[in-house]
Amino acid sequence: METKAQEYRKEHDSIGEKMVPKEAYYGVQSLRAAENFSITGLKMHPEFINSFAQIKKAAAITNYEVGRLDKKRTDAIVQACDEIISGKFHDQFIVDPIQGGAGTSLNMNANEVIANRAIEILGGEKGDYSIVNPNDHVNCGQSTNDVFPSCGKLTTLKLLYKAQAELERLYEALMKKSEEFNKVIKMGRTQLQDAVPIRLGQEFHSYATAIRRDINRFDRAKDEMRNLNLGGTAIGTGLNADVQYFQRVVKNISLISGLELVQAYDLIDATQNLDGYCACSGITKSCAVNLSKMSNDLRLMSSGPRTGLGEINLPAKQNGSSIMPGKVNPVIPEVVNQVAFNVIGNDLSVTMAAEAGQLELNAFEPIIFYKLFQSIETISCAVRTLVDNCISGITANEERCRNMVEGSVGIITAICPYVGYEKAANIAKEAIKTGKSVRELILRDKLLTGEQLDIILDPISMTEPGISGIKKMEQLGGM
Repeated sequence: METKAQEYRKEHDSIGEKMVPKEAYYGVQSLRAAENFSITGLKMHPEFINSFAQIKKAAAITNYEVGRLDKKRTDAIVQACDEIISGKFHDQFIVDPIQGGAGTSLNMNANEVIANRAIEILGGEKGDYSIVNPNDHVNCGQSTNDVFPSCGKLTTLKLLYKAQAELERLYEALMKKSEEFNKVIKMGRTQLQDAVPIRLGQEFHSYATAIRRDINRFDRAKDEMRNLNLGGTAIGTGLNADVQYFQRVVKNISLISGLELVQAYDLIDATQNLDGYCACSGITKSCAVNLSKMSNDLRLMSSGPRTGLGEINLPAKQNGSSIMPGKVNPVIPEVVNQVAFNVIGNDLSVTMAAEAGQLELNAFEPIIFYKLFQSIETISCAVRTLVDNCISGITANEERCRNMVEGSVGIITAICPYVGYEKAANIAKEAIKTGKSVRELILRDKLLTGEQLDIILDPISMTEPGISGIKKMEQLGGM
């Protein structure tokens, strides 16, 4: 079967002429960028593409409102943008996420795809830019330097909402487990050594508290992303933007996106300085740190199952070895750890790129967006699998937890107020030396009765402040 030969159309830009596939919606500038920046082999994030289409739609509507664009072209551009937002033509965005030129390549990729689709809607042939021009019509009143960062903030904001929703699910799952495990007493550990007893429910509650802080921090991150420099054009001064366009465009993108967005107070600052992305990345990193620490704890508490701590059971999700039959690994906490490592590394890239700007523009936003989008989205995915495939199915080995508490020297701290520090210290030393339990030695020396020990070693009495145990002892006449 013969393959049909590829047909081309001739396009030109300030560099010269170039043959572009006839059926392509992208144009000459997109093609040059694809050839120049073969870096990751990946495509643009779909939400980033949608954000471009939303901003180009808002710009077209605003330019029509202020008399800079006729209705026929406006309607065609708006339809083309709506089609992109619905998921069409994403394959025509061919520029690598990491690119030189401060985002000009992706901006022109969007301009060309929208222009060529608008030309087609109006009955013309792709590449006939006399009908709809990528620069003069689709990019009217704009610059890469206000469109690209505004698209980056819009996309980040959308991803933050999704990640925050997953964190809310995690918070609820952890709170549910904290209630379920509220009466499960276990040994608390500091520096991996026995410390004093704690309830398993208290540990899960502490995880939930940390996640609640992350959720609140994400609110601050969203606030950082609401301020757009759209309307500032090249360097924030608004050159070539109609004054009414300048005043209306951010309101229109808010209506189109359904998000609360505002124009930055100082557009020159908002064009030059990218500290807001650093703040957002840092908040994402803090969340990753909390998730990773919690995952470490889950792996430790579930270790074994017979020769480790074995205090909890994680849901078995897949075989753990190709050679050891029956082995099951803590794969979900492990993947969360790895996501966290990647997010922490991404944060350094964002930091260095934000610092590297000079004068009126930072040329390194492409790498910032690539890393930041990846961080937020992978956090979201990691949290989703953590909730669905791990947290919700955790069970406690209550008897083992209790036995380890009673067999630990650490409970001597709870007994100390009743027998005195010196006696308690001697009991602890003997327990360590002989391997006998603290309870056994206390009863042997008749320092307390079994009933008194039961009161003192009650899970609530041992794991909360106050003197409830002493009061109960007084009621028994044992003090």
